[in-house]
Amino acid sequence: MNTLTNDPLIYTNWALTEPEFDPTKLHSRETVFTIGNGYLGTRGSFEEGYPHALPATLVHGVYDDVPGVYTELANCPDWLSLTIVINGERFRLDRGEILHYERQLDLQHGILSRSIRWRSPIGNTVDLKFDRFASLAECEVLGLQCQITLIDFDGTVEIQSSLNAYPDNQGFDHWEQLDRGEILQRKGYANDRGIWLQLRTRSTQIELGMAAKMTAIGTDSITQVTNPLDSPTLAIAFNATAGQIVGVEKVVTLFTSQDTERPVRSAQVKLSSLPAYAVLLAAHQEAWNKVWQDSDVEIEGDIQAQLAVRYNLFQLLISACPHITGDNIGSSRVSVPAKTLSGLGYRGHVFWDTEIFILPFFTLTQPNVARSLLNYRYKTLDGARRKAANSGYQGAMFAWESAATGDEMTPRWSILDDPYAESVRIWCRDREIHISADIAYAIWQYWQATGDDCWMRDYGAEIILDTARFWMSRLEWNAKRERYEICGVIGADEYHELVNNNAYTNRMVQWHLEKAIAVYTWLHQHFPARTMELDRSLHPTPARKLRLEAATTQMYIPKDTKTGLIEQFEGFFKLKDINLNHYEPRTRSIQAVLGMDETNQTQVLKQPDVLMLLYLLRDTLEC
Repeated sequence: MNTLTNDPLIYTNWALTEPEFDPTKLHSRETVFTIGNGYLGTRGSFEEGYPHALPATLVHGVYDDVPGVYTELANCPDWLSLTIVINGERFRLDRGEILHYERQLDLQHGILSRSIRWRSPIGNTVDLKFDRFASLAECEVLGLQCQITLIDFDGTVEIQSSLNAYPDNQGFDHWEQLDRGEILQRKGYANDRGIWLQLRTRSTQIELGMAAKMTAIGTDSITQVTNPLDSPTLAIAFNATAGQIVGVEKVVTLFTSQDTERPVRSAQVKLSSLPAYAVLLAAHQEAWNKVWQDSDVEIEGDIQAQLAVRYNLFQLLISACPHITGDNIGSSRVSVPAKTLSGLGYRGHVFWDTEIFILPFFTLTQPNVARSLLNYRYKTLDGARRKAANSGYQGAMFAWESAATGDEMTPRWSILDDPYAESVRIWCRDREIHISADIAYAIWQYWQATGDDCWMRDYGAEIILDTARFWMSRLEWNAKRERYEICGVIGADEYHELVNNNAYTNRMVQWHLEKAIAVYTWLHQHFPARTMELDRSLHPTPARKLRLEAATTQMYIPKDTKTGLIEQFEGFFKLKDINLNHYEPRTRSIQAVLGMDETNQTQVLKQPDVLMLLYLLRDTLEC
């Protein structure tokens, strides 16, 4: 049994294999078999398409608004589409009979493959093999190959491939079509024809350009261009004999106005300059070989653990790859969403997960990627300042959910499918404020690991100091007990939505303030001009400095001084301690079983809280 998905999948050290087609697992497997290159991600939807599928290609930073509701990553045109008609019968796995099926994700080379033996409804047997990749060598390039072998008959094969001009986010269309057309063949090149598509997001006005070409393999055939339903389409038809391998190779280029002034023109020029499909694939594989040299983790004696680690490293690498960092793509405008680029969950928003769970890997293996992810926080610092001001505080208060600008994207109320159900208030945007300390923690860890003083001077110090300024305006002085407190928060554990003096939050804030003092002292000693520049904007008066120093020693941490036992928050030990085994077996969360109010009165956790604190500050003598 596969521990990644709870489904029967086959493991090897470098591959995850699906041995049978199960239409009931369509959506989850689309996520599991996502490919990407750090610039974009494409879900593992099938080329032939199915009514309830959720195909998606998501490009970093391409956000658009659902007016008055939320901002989300906009689903880009589907580049996978292949309509295959064999002797007049359209190939689909929900028709005819599947004699053999295997889908495999090659983690080592970033290739998703599928091999099928299919018997059509009238009894013709066909072998089909699909391969796809999102080039790691050239991040704007996508490749797809389909090979077809007629087993027991001679016949005709027709293949159509489109660029879907009307992609949607589960019903909402973020795009307006600007133009589309055909790339005319060059003189003497009968098969050098292609299509292009130009779209623009409705609210954010991000323009997207795509171009594609499709060539026949195994036989001579001329590509035709049509525009059914306004989606530019390539079509190839040929005759084949039993045992003959025929098929197509499709290459797609994709640019946005975030990368170039004329994305359609860039896509067209790029497409015309590309070498053969085999050369593109070889370059992609070589790029993966180089990335794995710095990234692989080997585990001996446990195949499942080895695959689990490599699978997760693969997902990290395709969400933020070193080949797209730096000025060539301007990737510092983006970060890694909580669901990476594998789907529309959380609408492509960025949470604390990036700094705490994702960034450490890049800090230690590809620090340029880590720096780029941290640059996103610097570029969205004004959004954090706006949130602090709107909430009545000073400094910079980072959003719980962030998108392009750094402004708070967390909805105030949950959007329910049942129109008669009572809406649920989402308090994370107001109370789960530890994210500002989490970002400071990631910055400090990056600096300690890399020694990148220039980045800390120019960017990191400002983030740490301005978020510390927020904390000083958020702290509450308890005169009776002579201590600083933080009340009315949600800690790392989200099952308890209104607590006072959460140990994780308070201790991380204390740590944050300690490091702010250290960073300011270092900056003053080594870069006095930069210190003066920040002083003019942050206004660190002598009184504020003294109060900050006092806060580091007078912050309340709910901890038993005799035993050292840390209480998650004030009153946690007085809550009901229930035995979760009494609620097994179950398929829903314990909160769904008990209800939100009842769960809030128990010691059941959704996420590690005290344990997370101990993990992050494991090198300190005392948390």
